[in-house]
Amino acid sequence: MCKLSNWSPINKKMKKVSPKIDSHTIRQAALTVFALFTVINFGTIGYMLIEDYTFTQAVFMTIITVATVGFGYIKELSPEGMWFSVFLIVTSIGIFAYAISSITQFIVNGVFSEQIKTRNMIRKINKQKDHVIVIGYGRNGSQSVKDLINENITTIIIDNDPEIIEKIALQNPEQLYIYGDATSDEVLKLAGISEARALIAALPDDASNLFVVITAHELNPGLKIISRASKINSVKKLKIAGASNVVMPDKIGGQHMAKLIAEPDIVEFMEYIMLKSNDEVHLEEISCNKLANCFNNKSISELGIRNMSGANIIGMKNSAGHYLFNPQPETKLTSGDQLFALGSPLQIESLIRIIERGE
Repeated sequence: MCKLSNWSPINKKMKKVSPKIDSHTIRQAALTVFALFTVINFGTIGYMLIEDYTFTQAVFMTIITVATVGFGYIKELSPEGMWFSVFLIVTSIGIFAYAISSITQFIVNGVFSEQIKTRNMIRKINKQKDHVIVIGYGRNGSQSVKDLINENITTIIIDNDPEIIEKIALQNPEQLYIYGDATSDEVLKLAGISEARALIAALPDDASNLFVVITAHELNPGLKIISRASKINSVKKLKIAGASNVVMPDKIGGQHMAKLIAEPDIVEFMEYIMLKSNDEVHLEEISCNKLANCFNNKSISELGIRNMSGANIIGMKNSAGHYLFNPQPETKLTSGDQLFALGSPLQIESLIRIIERGE
């Protein structure tokens, strides 16, 4: 994973993470610090050579001369020292005033605090594992993030629109985000793509999603990638590029509206189940690799799933990747299967306990 120490120079890259950091102000502050250092260094060397001051005395004399605070001389100056002091005051007074103005602006504008926030954000992102990266926070991306949060799944948003990033930061300060180009290897690495469980490419443009899919698949070939598509001829290209699934929101929306006319009750029933806006019924995916005994090669009837838990197995996906709808009671469950169970939260919990026991 890309660490902060490897992400340099920070002044050039920081803008990719936070939209509020003004790069011009940062450069201005950096130049100011450099100018002040040059003046102090020049004055220190001058007093050491002309007046034979120690290093500490020379630095002190330079500071009080540049700042014009009027503390008085350490010792009587020679004529050469006086002329040098005059030259130092004339040449540095403008730089000193400019420095005070720039540093004040740097602090008042919040750039310093934003840099701290950015560093904290990077540290949080570097700690993430098994998260989902969402590219694009438009209508589809924002809905995906909302649903994933409801499932207690950590998300990291990547978007190159500073207004969107600012909106995210204001609405949910705990939300992880990166301001940058998702087709960049560096940005995806910063988002922890090697540790992510999935990536959602929800940009409005198919070509942009294609670039994201190609880059993400190259960095993590085993990553599950879900991509949005607007055109039917983009689906094949996205899958060839590495997308696990391609979703066409317009097509799905049209089908949904048609079904609401032809079979409204079925659609409303499925929405009632899938949206999980209630505590009465859940449709859950149960994977063996997250359980202890992995079914022990027993049949559905032998496990007594329906009678003992009250939940129904309405479908399954076997280790070969084939789907079976409404499996029969004699269907044996193996370690590579995934079950799709319908029931109340308590029934689902009971079902999981039965499968874990393998009894």
